[in-house]
Parts: sequence; structure tokens; C-alpha cells
Amino acid sequence: MFSDNKKPRTMNEIGAQPNRISKNTKIKGDIDSEADFRIDGKLDGNVKTTGKVVIGKDGYIHGKVECVNADIEGSFNGELMVSDLLSLKSSAVIEGTVSVTKLAVEPGATFNASCTMKGKGASGAGSASGGFKSSLGSTSANGPAKAS
Repeated sequence: MFSDNKKPRTMNEIGAQPNRISKNTKIKGDIDSEADFRIDGKLDGNVKTTGKVVIGKDGYIHGKVECVNADIEGSFNGELMVSDLLSLKSSAVIEGTVSVTKLAVEPGATFNASCTMKGKGASGAGSASGGFKSSLGSTSANGPAKAS
């Protein structure tokens, strides 16, 4: 009524609400979807989606995640493959391997992972179009890398 920022958010071409795993819910298994996902509980398994994955502050995933975008406030351990933007909030804890095109890290986030960054259109790690590899904290005697 008072501003234009209340336009409906497009979730995906299906137009469905995001899937949600609520706090105090534990799931073992694999998820394959075209919709967005929000995890506030615990998932031991794999997630593959053409949408966005959000791990809430109390959320935890152990496994492999493939998605277009991801916002992480909680914990992740495994292989994370994000084809566009990975956003790590200050409370995020990431361990494992990460492959991403764009990375945003808030101060306070713990990123203890091997990271491969791809340029747009790059077909693999270390490609001629500006592939960047880093291993933050994975060999450090001082513990995980902490953004500050």
C-alpha cells in the first residue's frame, strides 16, 4: 500500500511455496526438488534443487547440496555446489568442499572448507576464465578461518 517493495516474490516457475524442514525435525535421505528449500531442522543426506537453499540458524545439513543460490545461517558439513550466489551469515559454520560462482561472507562466519570459485560460464575448476582456488583454514593450526 505504501511502497513498491511488496511485490510478490517469485519462487520458481511452479509458483509453489518453499519447502520447509522445521526445527526439531530430523530427516535422513535425499531430496530432489524444483522448489526453494528452508532447513531449520537437521538433514543427513543430499539436496538437489533448481531453486534456493536456506539453512536457518538452528539448521544443519550433513551431505551434498546442489542449488542455484544458498543463504546459510546454520551449519553445513559436506559438499556444497552453488551455481550462483552463496551467502554466509555471521552465524554460519561451513566445513567440507565448496564450489561457487559468487561468495558473500559476513563477519563472524566460520568457513573451514576447500573452495573453488568459477567465473560465469566456466566449466570447471581452474578454467581459463578466471578459476580461483582457495583452502581457507583447512590446513591451519589455528583452527577454522573466521571472517572479521
